[in-house]
Amino acid sequence: MSTIAERKCPGCKLRMPLQPQAAYGGYYHCSPECWSVYGEVLGFEFSNAVVFSQVHQMTVDAYAVQHAGGPHPDKSVTVHLAGLHAAHELGLHPMRIPGLLQSLANNVSRWPCFEPPAWSGPLTVFDVALAGSPAEHVKRAKKWSRFVWDAWSSHHGHVAALVEEYVPLFA
Repeated sequence: MSTIAERKCPGCKLRMPLQPQAAYGGYYHCSPECWSVYGEVLGFEFSNAVVFSQVHQMTVDAYAVQHAGGPHPDKSVTVHLAGLHAAHELGLHPMRIPGLLQSLANNVSRWPCFEPPAWSGPLTVFDVALAGSPAEHVKRAKKWSRFVWDAWSSHHGHVAALVEEYVPLFA
């Protein structure tokens, strides 16, 4: 009896069959296999304008935050936490969030180091990849991003204060 070799993502803890051909440059704290699934999800979002407009920013933010640690810079983690804050706490439409994040990136000179939670929720990008329709993709991406945001609850106040201080007229 043979076993399939697998690798566990250090960020989201997703276990995937080992794919020696999977390439990854090392910016996020993730496995090459997880990065490959993320690429598939992004490809689907880029191919569907309706899905893109509804959840692409949440997908990017949830993935980045769920893969904090390792070489992932503090600036990136903070900016993506701010994106999740804008979506889930401020209720901003996803298409308005990139401008908020750019303003934050332009105005903060010293980035906090947020300690990632031990657990970042029961869902990963793989759960989004399994969606069988565009509507299901949107539903799963929103649910995943909410779980990820909630996992970082100990930092919500600090993220909200940064957004309020450094993003003029964000609403």
